[in-house]
Amino acid sequence: MAIHWYPGHMHKAQKQVREAAKQIDLYIEVLDARLPYSSQNPLITELRGDKPCIKVLTKTDLADPVLTEQWQRFFDEQQGVKTLAISTDNPSKARILPDLCRKMLPDSNAFKTINAMILGIPNVGKSTLINTLAGRAIAKVGNEPAVTKGQQKINLRNGIMLWDTPGMLWPKVENEHSGYRLGVSGAIKDTAMEYEDIAFYAVAYLAQAYPERLLERYQLEQILNTEIENLEAIGKRRACVRGGGQVDLHKVSELLIKELRAGQLGPITLETPAMLATELAEVERLKMAKAAKDEARRQARKPQRQRQKKH
Repeated sequence: MAIHWYPGHMHKAQKQVREAAKQIDLYIEVLDARLPYSSQNPLITELRGDKPCIKVLTKTDLADPVLTEQWQRFFDEQQGVKTLAISTDNPSKARILPDLCRKMLPDSNAFKTINAMILGIPNVGKSTLINTLAGRAIAKVGNEPAVTKGQQKINLRNGIMLWDTPGMLWPKVENEHSGYRLGVSGAIKDTAMEYEDIAFYAVAYLAQAYPERLLERYQLEQILNTEIENLEAIGKRRACVRGGGQVDLHKVSELLIKELRAGQLGPITLETPAMLATELAEVERLKMAKAAKDEARRQARKPQRQRQKKH
């Protein structure tokens, strides 16, 4: 999956986060509850070191509640971090976050301001969370990635200084599945990918994990064998057709992705903790295969370089 997504302001944001690290007491990482693993930025783990971290799972009203609980247990048991699950329709739950920050720093001076940096990839609801915590509209909110462009400090007036940064993606996604999920969720600008590409991935996953949602939403008689067959069946039901009755694949792909993002197929989570082991093992296999290929190529070029040196 080819995606071009690393604009200059993200590189600048990463530099700012590194420079501010010494002043930060605690990190708040905002994740999309529909893809808690794939919406993590691996750079953040490196940047925060051993400082406390709270992972806030947003948009839980759009996610599968059973899987949200599984992910919270996973982060607690596997990564030793606290989690807080909040929804777009009940943002008030986020207001316990300052108290949670203080509990994470029990030895801090009661009169000292806690410097908490809030981080997250684009379009996970970070700006909405900041406005809820501040009790006023401070951060610009938009239903598309890369709305916040610069770093800012927000005094929550309760002993916590919130350091905000632009949403940061990372230069390369090693797990191909994560790339597709980021595309499906809207974390990547639609101009950086093809709707048909991510719709094929989405419909294959839904047919396996949530077949009843597809059947109900699009009044399908049955789940068919291939992605193209299922997309064409949806297209016919939704009149996404061109002249001669041919399904407009782009139109039906865009319709499926937009309805999935809006929660019109019901609460859906795009990944589970159980899927990680298999996917990460495949990533390691591909990395080792690439390393072996690169080494073989380097060895093959050795005689040629030695002959050039002689001449």
